[in-house]
Amino acid sequence: MNFYLGIDLGGTNIAAGIVNENYEIIVKHREKTDAKKPFEDIVADIARTGKRAVELSGIPFSQIKAVGFGTPSCINPNTRLLVNANNLGWRNVPLPSEMEKHFGIPVFIRNDADCAALGEALAGAAKEYDSALMVTLGTGVGGGIIMNKKIFNGCDQMGSEIGHTKLVYGGVQCTCGQYGCLESYGSATGLIRQTKEAIVSHPDSLLAKEYSLRLGEIDARTAFDMARLGDSTAAAVVEQYISYLAAGLSTLVCLFRPQVIIIGGGVSNEGETLLRPLNEKLFYSTYAAAEIGVPSAIRATLGNDAGLIGAAMLARV
Repeated sequence: MNFYLGIDLGGTNIAAGIVNENYEIIVKHREKTDAKKPFEDIVADIARTGKRAVELSGIPFSQIKAVGFGTPSCINPNTRLLVNANNLGWRNVPLPSEMEKHFGIPVFIRNDADCAALGEALAGAAKEYDSALMVTLGTGVGGGIIMNKKIFNGCDQMGSEIGHTKLVYGGVQCTCGQYGCLESYGSATGLIRQTKEAIVSHPDSLLAKEYSLRLGEIDARTAFDMARLGDSTAAAVVEQYISYLAAGLSTLVCLFRPQVIIIGGGVSNEGETLLRPLNEKLFYSTYAAAEIGVPSAIRATLGNDAGLIGAAMLARV
């Protein structure tokens, strides 16, 4: 049996996993990322982490057929340069070629959200489907589009940026510098902003009292928690947030017609509290839903393993 090394590179951790042909993770190993280090030093840390995962698996390195990377950046297919990794401060760095010097086998690299989508399509929530749309709701809004069990990369092979599709003309400024991106409204960060705005507007609400008890510390769960306790202000925040999300997803459904929508990231932990109203709103906000149907939004199942599996399998798809 052949084995593949998958690496999920983030600003906080480097995760490596050995994956077999059945999409099963044999062993995982994780080390901290020191984002302040020079590029060459971080590359060496990545190589050490990956090689340690191979050692822990007990599999001869000769049986590792390729290395796959998932990283939060676009990849230029012509130059093989990693275009922009904000969490590491990298611009146009030759990560694949440098890693090949360390490993001596082919290295493949894609956006981390694309890798997570591929992992869920091969071994997770969408394994029964040929096409899927995955959206991750975390600090930002990531995502990937899967067609025929392969990542849809577009004509220039630069991949998709779901979080930076436009939702509100002239809306809230996004971290990318543009205004009105889906990320500004559908991310956990966007939900926290909307929660704080509601607290200012409704100082007598249970939501505002909770904010005071927490000394101003709230997160993306706060509005959902207070809504479950019956607070109307929190319920309105959640309803508006899900409406934004449904509007953004409905556009993607009209464009790509996926068989299923996978929801991942921290906000997905709300489960049916999120998914039930989201599916209802998707039906009412999507073109010709009554006539041709709308794909269901379901929860991702693999967690962080999705990115490792998807990255490892880049060589095969």
